[in-house]
Amino acid sequence: MEHNLSDRRFDLILERLDRIADELAKTNKRLDNDENFLRITRELATLNESLQALAYAALGQQAPQVRRRRSA
Repeated sequence: MEHNLSDRRFDLILERLDRIADELAKTNKRLDNDENFLRITRELATLNESLQALAYAALGQQAPQVRRRRSA
């Protein structure tokens, strides 16, 4: 089956393909950023857990003393 495309139609198809490629590039960039944000979130959660463990280790055997504010 042979298809004859006019120059104008061919140019329109190429323009459309270029727009699709641009959108795919943007989507890939967003996905990469999302993956980086997820990685940062996991690292921050791990850091938070480590800091909590260090804080409790610094307290030793003594339980934390929490002072509550009295309502006026």
